[in-house]
Amino acid sequence: MTLAPETEAQILRFHHAERWPIGTIASQLKLHRDSVARVLTQAGLPILSPIRRPSAIDPYLPFILETLAQFPRLRASRLYAMVKERGYPGRPDHFRHLIARHRPRPKSEAYLRLATLPGEQMQIDWGHFGHLEIGRARRPLMAFVAVLSWSRQIFLRFYLGAHMENFLRGHVAAINAWGGCPRVALYDNLKSAVLERQGTVIRFHPTLLALAGHYRYEPRPVAVARGNEKGRVERAIRYIRDAFFAGRTFADLDDLNAQAAAWASGPAGERRCPEDETLSVSAAFAQEQGRLLALPGDDFPTDEVKAVSAGKTPYVRFDLNDYSIPHTAVARTLTVSATPHEVRILDAQTVIATHPRSYDRRQQIEIAAHVDTLVQAKHQASAHRSTDQLVKAVPVSRALLAQAVERGEPLGRTVRALMELLACYGVTELEAAIGEAMGRGVPHPNAVRLALARRRQAKAEPPPLAVALPDHVKRRDVAVRAHALNDYDRLMEHDDDNC
Repeated sequence: MTLAPETEAQILRFHHAERWPIGTIASQLKLHRDSVARVLTQAGLPILSPIRRPSAIDPYLPFILETLAQFPRLRASRLYAMVKERGYPGRPDHFRHLIARHRPRPKSEAYLRLATLPGEQMQIDWGHFGHLEIGRARRPLMAFVAVLSWSRQIFLRFYLGAHMENFLRGHVAAINAWGGCPRVALYDNLKSAVLERQGTVIRFHPTLLALAGHYRYEPRPVAVARGNEKGRVERAIRYIRDAFFAGRTFADLDDLNAQAAAWASGPAGERRCPEDETLSVSAAFAQEQGRLLALPGDDFPTDEVKAVSAGKTPYVRFDLNDYSIPHTAVARTLTVSATPHEVRILDAQTVIATHPRSYDRRQQIEIAAHVDTLVQAKHQASAHRSTDQLVKAVPVSRALLAQAVERGEPLGRTVRALMELLACYGVTELEAAIGEAMGRGVPHPNAVRLALARRRQAKAEPPPLAVALPDHVKRRDVAVRAHALNDYDRLMEHDDDNC
């Protein structure tokens, strides 16, 4: 801990003028005694070594120091178990305190400041800035940060996630914003950049290599634990947290990115350039821009392409949501090609649906025509199925249906009416009634219904019942045979005789 100059002056005065010991000074100034001893030592006073009392750990110190020299990161609990087996009588909490004094400390490493030429290098990294709640979804807010190493020009763009497609989009947007590409790009051990590292052998992501080949720059990994090699972008991320993001409000991701672009070209560009303090970052970038590599004629493709399987329903699942497709494309493998704002669904090379992208979850993003067409097709399919059943059961109905359609009668309604009559009267009666209606030249379900009613009345049969009804309802339609009135007269005569 660094002490204020006035505090150091008080420590020296209390020690020399008042003859206070270190413990008293530390107690009165509310400091640690080591801080007081450090101030006195820096003032030229000899280091006062405290009187060391014998400790139970002393016989085991050679073994402990040798073990820590070989395994400097060995946990104190494991080391305690090892010395306990060798007879150490102390408690584990006090042992942990003693080991902290003897554990070897890593040596501080000094780094050289690395200088770069204009247009030579950019450094790239992701920064995590919390999460955004979008409907029922919780999306990570990631900042793609690219810094030109000489001018310190910052490119900042926020994305909902750090997956590979956003990584590529950040590169393309930064290079287009700068109007050129540096010759070298430095990366940390990002999953989007480095797939595998074995010592000095690096295996880059093949898509990143394709991007580097398109813009003709060299991707270069930084060494492990070398803070000076990629310090520019790491300091830029800290600068963004403190100077831009802290306390900032925004409506949505597009609003945040608009504010980020204005800040990068405004306040961030007005700060002094460390390479030449007579220039601002914006002025240094204007000089560096002419040294960048020229851009190719087209941008590197950054669409998110994914194969999806359409089931029995006219939807495909992509990024936590369901997007509608034509019902003719179900039960096959399709392709989704997505940008940050649009989702296209392709069947081979044909685009069959285009939707606005949703970052919510469990939503159905629909085109009304897809659903309406499916509903209409279902109705037509139902009519076709009923027609096939009717013609198969009653072949003579085919001619009636044909003539009914020619007269402009709805096929579905005609088929449904004849199917109801088939369920009530059976095949034989319906065939006869259809023949009678056709003979009269009236191909209509009502003519068939009248023919069936006449045939039933001629046979003195009750109305047919297509479904099971309660007995009291059935009794209402039972034919009742009228009795002769003479029976009632005889009953009355019998009553008169008894009187």
